Amino acid sequence: MARRTQADRTAATRAALVAAGRKLFAEHGFAGVGTETLVREAGVSRGALYHQFGDKTELFAEVLADVEGTVTQSLVAAVPVDGDLVTVMTSALEAWLDACENPEIQRIVLIDGPSVLGWARWRAICQPHVLGLIQAALAQAAADGGMPPLPVKPLGHVLLAVADEAALYLNDAADRASAREEIMQIVSALLRALVTPQ
Repeated sequence: MARRTQADRTAATRAALVAAGRKLFAEHGFAGVGTETLVREAGVSRGALYHQFGDKTELFAEVLADVEGTVTQSLVAAVPVDGDLVTVMTSALEAWLDACENPEIQRIVLIDGPSVLGWARWRAICQPHVLGLIQAALAQAAADGGMPPLPVKPLGHVLLAVADEAALYLNDAADRASAREEIMQIVSALLRALVTPQ
């Protein structure tokens, strides 16, 4: 049996800590999880945590990036390959709102992410994942003539803000089903207006 290299051991330790962090931060929130609990769940030493991440906050940042990667994969899977811009963006938003029903996403991405890391760092971690998908869809629609020639980069940021605010609105809604129906009605109108020739 081949001996594991140092790189293999490091990767395994990081993966164990991230998996433990995802589970515990989702269940108890960042403030409710101590480092002893984290390292016990991961099956590693406290020294390994500090060596790999420096502190609990840096581990949380890595967990957030990991969760965002999972969400992005679910969005890619939900989007029709040959759909028009309205269909693609509607499908992506529906998948995003579905993902936000997951307590792990609610706690790590929407609640603890901005408060633990600060808004700027939270956005810096989250934006590259979904923003790239939005901008690619917009660029394709512009190239195909499916929307007016608008600047893709700022429009991507605007639509990302719509998606994030929709998730936050739903997270606080007393009647989530009605709130979601209203959000999708509004987003549908916005997207149709976006692709209608002026």
